[in-house]
Amino acid sequence: MSDSVQVTLESADESRAVRVYDDEGDVSTGDATFRFSVDGGTEGESGDAAGTAGASGDADSRRIAPLAAVPTNGTLRCEARRDRRGTELILRREGGEVTAWRNSCPHKPDVRLDPGPGAIVRDDQLVCHEHGARFECDDGVCTAGPCQGDALDSIAVAVRDGTVYLTDDRFDSCRRLDE
Repeated sequence: MSDSVQVTLESADESRAVRVYDDEGDVSTGDATFRFSVDGGTEGESGDAAGTAGASGDADSRRIAPLAAVPTNGTLRCEARRDRRGTELILRREGGEVTAWRNSCPHKPDVRLDPGPGAIVRDDQLVCHEHGARFECDDGVCTAGPCQGDALDSIAVAVRDGTVYLTDDRFDSCRRLDE
């Protein structure tokens, strides 16, 4: 499968959105599992057009961007990967520190906080462009809106020598989506 597909799975307790790069597999959350197989692949095709370089999690595959490329008045979209599955992230800078979250509103996980041009930031809070929910930029807690009290899913990153790196063990590699 040459293009990825966003899959969102919701159970009574949680929701999980992932980007899938394979013709078959499964996605699980809580007690629910979604198994899929997409017909139409060519026999012998690897199904991994994006490649698996960086699956080992080396420093180059975990390098996201120079610190200066991460905005303070918006967000930078990236994709963290594990094997053939991707999760879209957003990064925001405050001085020399960077915070990252899954690019998904807790109210409706298939709604991106950053649909492409950068998330809305007002009064030092991220704002969901669809629901108006407001999230603190330090801990991701929703202070107003339909998901008040919920929090964004935090993704571990670190800044070293003026460069932002993915440090979250759930993922092997990361790439910017604006390049």
